[in-house]
Amino acid sequence: MTVTLTEKATIRLQSFLKKQSNKVSGIRVGVKDGGCNGYEYTLNLVGKPNEKDVCFNQNNISIYVDPNNISLLEGVVIDFVDSLTKSGFIFTNPNATGTCDCGKSFSTANCGQSTPCS
Repeated sequence: MTVTLTEKATIRLQSFLKKQSNKVSGIRVGVKDGGCNGYEYTLNLVGKPNEKDVCFNQNNISIYVDPNNISLLEGVVIDFVDSLTKSGFIFTNPNATGTCDCGKSFSTANCGQSTPCS
């Protein structure tokens, strides 16, 4: 499995999904160029997967990942924190060779593609 959700992240995402209309079917996890380390994580509620997305399900949450992002996200754990100083989703990425203090951007030496969903 490419991405793993912790129990806290699962509960928070299920809450978000319940509040949405029937047009939302799952989440898209990805990366984009940017941030202070080269890549930035993205997490969005979406209505359906893109044609080539890698698709899987965890705890009744559909997760979609662009095949171009698979190698950057392989083994990522998404957690949710809610404290006095920080609230939101955090990513733990075993592929990251560097991260910023805010935890929203990272750098890695790994890049490649995987198999899209069929």
